[in-house]
Amino acid sequence: MKKLVVLTGAGMSAESGISTFRDSGGLWEKYKVEEVATPEGFEANPGLVLDFYNQRRKQLYTCQPNEGHLGLAALEKDFEVYIITQNVDNLHERASSTNVLHLHGELTKACPVGDPYTVYDIPPGKDLQLGDTDPQGRQLRPFIVWFGEAVPMIEPAIRQIADADIFVIIGTSLNVYPAAGLLGYARRGQPIFLIDPQEVHTCRTDIHFIRALASEGVRQLTRLLKEYR
Repeated sequence: MKKLVVLTGAGMSAESGISTFRDSGGLWEKYKVEEVATPEGFEANPGLVLDFYNQRRKQLYTCQPNEGHLGLAALEKDFEVYIITQNVDNLHERASSTNVLHLHGELTKACPVGDPYTVYDIPPGKDLQLGDTDPQGRQLRPFIVWFGEAVPMIEPAIRQIADADIFVIIGTSLNVYPAAGLLGYARRGQPIFLIDPQEVHTCRTDIHFIRALASEGVRQLTRLLKEYR
């Protein structure tokens, strides 16, 4: 089977009801990024940060994978599919995708302060609170890559894209680095598809644009991919 690598952003989950951060009406209009998505914000007001992600987690449990998530999972019948997501939700997994790499962490997991490599699942329905610690007594924090922190999974993502037969981008503005730089690792001559209802500006001229929301875009993509099986 050919290797199909898919990079997904906030637009992938928007149809499922997940609040986006950057669009009009998004979360950054309600919260200051430095307060809830930086190490400094957590140090200054950990209670606010924990509550912010507790609310995001509660919202996630009310959402379901959309047809776009399900369509990508269905492609595993014909391709070796690897998903690289900038999203911190678990909708790809719940749609039955089997190879998912999270660039920016996972909302349903926690890690000790100062140790992003030790990860714990947060049981459904549980909030993360001040005083919640790991067996070593370290305060737990959301397993989220905040602004100003390293992105440990960026190197595995680069390797996946460089090794892909087909590269697909869905629902991301390609404005946030280092994820935005991943397009540069797609080889020349490698089929590239970009799904987004908005115009996305890139320096590449070898991209097949599909101007649609994720669900409709994945439907169109599935038809186009028949010639690559």
